[in-house]
Amino acid sequence: MINKVMMISGATCFVLLAACDDTSTSSAPAELTPAQQACLRDVAKTTNNSQVVVLSSAFSEAGTQVTVGVGEDRAPWNCIAYSDGATAGIEFLGDEGAL
Repeated sequence: MINKVMMISGATCFVLLAACDDTSTSSAPAELTPAQQACLRDVAKTTNNSQVVVLSSAFSEAGTQVTVGVGEDRAPWNCIAYSDGATAGIEFLGDEGAL
């Protein structure tokens, strides 16, 4: 009797879980650090292109290095962000001949 109840319970759980087919993708952005936000802001301003994303970042006490992708092709730009919100070293990292 216990085995029969366990089998029915297990089958019910399986059916309920199978009905939870979530094929949507999450569009919620990952939480950005203040350094990443500062670099996105200033790279967008420098490039006159608001389509910017963080490709990578590396924290340092001296300044956080952030690689920002710009535009549809995510052209790589470098940025250094400081704890006071200032940025520096904004420069294109790709091959300018390919532009």
